[in-house]
Amino acid sequence: MENLGTWLAILNQGLSNTLIATIGGIALTIVLSLVAGLALLSPWRWVRVISRIYVEGLRGTSEVVQLFWIFFALPVLVGFEFIPIWGGVAVLGLNHGAYGAEVVRGAVQSVPRAQYEGALALSLSPAQRMRRVILPQAVAEMIPPFNNLFIQLLKSTSILSFVFIHEITRQAQDVLVPNFNPWVIQIYLLLLVYYLIMSLVITAVMRALERMTAVRLGRRLTRGAARALAGTH
Repeated sequence: MENLGTWLAILNQGLSNTLIATIGGIALTIVLSLVAGLALLSPWRWVRVISRIYVEGLRGTSEVVQLFWIFFALPVLVGFEFIPIWGGVAVLGLNHGAYGAEVVRGAVQSVPRAQYEGALALSLSPAQRMRRVILPQAVAEMIPPFNNLFIQLLKSTSILSFVFIHEITRQAQDVLVPNFNPWVIQIYLLLLVYYLIMSLVITAVMRALERMTAVRLGRRLTRGAARALAGTH
């Protein structure tokens, strides 16, 4: 029990960085997903091309390599250096925003054509159609896949340990490596519990959001939708 208290204290020192990276990464992911996802549906070809380059470029390259580029190559190329934790947020948001863009695109395209036609019949402008009719329905379809994406982002915060950001994985390594700690199984099990609890919190929030969205749209949350929302961690 004495060891447990020490381990918890050490891991908790990295918890704030893990939470900052997760919350900041989620916020940036949402913004980039909406911008890039809607850009993929733009009537202007050059906008679609730019968005597609971003999506395929970030999805098709290693997240760890992107991290090293942000931290080591970018300062050499342009002379700009991120504060470490915000560089981590940038990498997480850019990478997961590329995946989220396809979620947004697919959700918008899944809205029944009749909804577009009804909005046209009401003489709504394109912006009004998107804001008042299409996006509210598309958001309900986005929530389950975004739940999985956000949990994946949480787990990806562990890569920040590669650039010596002291999040919880780095803190666990600091416990193990210097003294060749024989309690390696217990410490890593405790680390798993930390990630599991945070994943469950994300899922609970997303479930609440889906219920709120379903009520606003006059829908019932089906068992299939609930299972999809739970996803795989």
